[in-house]
Amino acid sequence: MVSQSMNRSFWQTLPKPIVALAPMDGVTDAAFRFISARHGRPDIHFTEFTHVEGICRAIPNVLRNLEYNEIERPVVAQIFGNEPAAFYKAAHIIGALGFDGIDINMGCPDRAIASRGCGAGLIQTPKLAQEIIRATQQGARDFAKGQGALPGRVPLPVSVKTRLGYDCIVIEDWIRYLLETEPAAITLHGRTLKQGYRGEADWDAIGQAAEIAHTTQTLLLGNGDILTPADACNKISQYGVKGVLVGRGAMGNPWFFLDKDAIRSSTPPSTGFEISRQDRWKVALEHAEYFDRIRGTIPFPIMRKHLGWYARGKEGGLRSQLVRAGSLAEVKQLLVNEGHFVAPIH
Repeated sequence: MVSQSMNRSFWQTLPKPIVALAPMDGVTDAAFRFISARHGRPDIHFTEFTHVEGICRAIPNVLRNLEYNEIERPVVAQIFGNEPAAFYKAAHIIGALGFDGIDINMGCPDRAIASRGCGAGLIQTPKLAQEIIRATQQGARDFAKGQGALPGRVPLPVSVKTRLGYDCIVIEDWIRYLLETEPAAITLHGRTLKQGYRGEADWDAIGQAAEIAHTTQTLLLGNGDILTPADACNKISQYGVKGVLVGRGAMGNPWFFLDKDAIRSSTPPSTGFEISRQDRWKVALEHAEYFDRIRGTIPFPIMRKHLGWYARGKEGGLRSQLVRAGSLAEVKQLLVNEGHFVAPIH
């Protein structure tokens, strides 16, 4: 059922600057986002990127990526592909699933994805990128006014997440192409596809894009190397972006977003929100329990990397054991042995 509680133009109504959880393939699954929502409350949650063809064909393993909990709102479905017609159809399905927005991935650096003209590969075909955005926008509009549409429903806002370029920085031309389609927002990761995740994010280039977008209605957000609330605050104030998407800084650290009001006031604590060791492992166990509850046929070892991210400093020994755990029962026993056991969370 489509929720009527969330304003579909949420990009405009959110507090600024926006501090949101970045979509990360293999990371921001339903359990990760649930824990993030319960213990951090980022301004927006994005799903892992999901192929539009799989959505249109209703492939069960693909649709699993689009499972979400109401506490995640506003929640945005991130999708990828290279066929405008499929994006048009996927927009209808995403609308029917009750999402608050659609984000188009034009930044994935995986060569297997890019070589098919998807993800960051679309930077090399800007006209096709425009067709895809417009097809998605049209699909969202047609769904909103279609048969059985709820009174007052407006089209889902369409946003884009991308990079500085393919093998070199082409930000000025590329951002202008995207702005011609008037997306609700553009999130810019400060590296090219060729860089992958190597080296430092180029925030000067992100700032240049923010200046170009400044006179438009499109919000320009930055992404890359935001590891602490202080990083977020500094990047926002220095480069003029309308917000940031946080990736690695939120791994094993949903509490990052508890500092978002301080970030907005330009006075974040230098160390971030303080959490006790006991409470940190309590939430890690809650994360593991929720993952185990909803995982279906997904093997439990997928959870291992998340458990490893909760470890800090001198906890390397516990970390090395947790990243080998094969079941929830093993995780609980390890935490019992370390004196971190808490009763199961229901």
